[in-house]
Amino acid sequence: MTVGIVAQRDNDRAMSLASRLTGRLAEVGESVAVDQTTGAALNDHEAWDASQPSSRPVEEMRDCDLVVSIGGDGTFLYAARGAGSTPLMGVNLGEVGFLNALAPEEAVETVVAEVEHIQKTGSARTRAMPRLRASGPGWALSPALNEVVVQGSHRGSGGGGTFEVRVDGSLYTSGHADGVLVATPTGSTAYNLSEGGPLVHPDVAGLVVTGMAEVDGMPPLVVDADSDVVVTLTDAESGVVVSDGRVREEITPPERVTLSRASEPIRLAGPPLDFFTALGKLG
Repeated sequence: MTVGIVAQRDNDRAMSLASRLTGRLAEVGESVAVDQTTGAALNDHEAWDASQPSSRPVEEMRDCDLVVSIGGDGTFLYAARGAGSTPLMGVNLGEVGFLNALAPEEAVETVVAEVEHIQKTGSARTRAMPRLRASGPGWALSPALNEVVVQGSHRGSGGGGTFEVRVDGSLYTSGHADGVLVATPTGSTAYNLSEGGPLVHPDVAGLVVTGMAEVDGMPPLVVDADSDVVVTLTDAESGVVVSDGRVREEITPPERVTLSRASEPIRLAGPPLDFFTALGKLG
């Protein structure tokens, strides 16, 4: 089997931990592949030992048997885009760590224990985390683990546009705003929270719809996880749809954007996240 490692770039702790994990996996007879960003840093980083794993584009991490993200939530989201339905385990080197449940001091042996479990049983112990897909006429973005934002060309004065939001065909709200944000429960603690949206426990099956600087809008709304949310943007020269803050699609109003639960969830491996402990770090 092959274990993929995605380490936070320009982070000495991440590189050192990735190196130790690579060596330990070699001891139990498993191969390692790193993403190209991590691979490019190997030769120039003192933390790596003589073992040089193969590298591949992050989009090919889905071909591994287990993927390990080492860093903050941003690194986890980057790894998740490439992992697909491959089990993903997150090591937290960040401040809060809503997505990474594994402490660095426990990481190496916890990963090895999961690898040995896969060796014995043929599958990892995982739990599903929903993702959100945005699509429009002739395009679709890669699924988001946290949120999708639909907005005008820019935020603030002279930006935004007129947005209409329908949930399963029924009108919820309309009016001028900077944008509309739709988040999974996992993403409720991220961009959604900064826009005044509610915190949602990750075990809740729902989606959060939050207006961004609405002029006369409705409050944030939690809808069923299987709802189709359709956001229509008009009265704007241009617009953009952004998945997890990274993947973008430029749109030309008027345009309808459909947001719905993706068919392929993230399969999260490793210990469960202590949601309320992570919340305590926000303050």
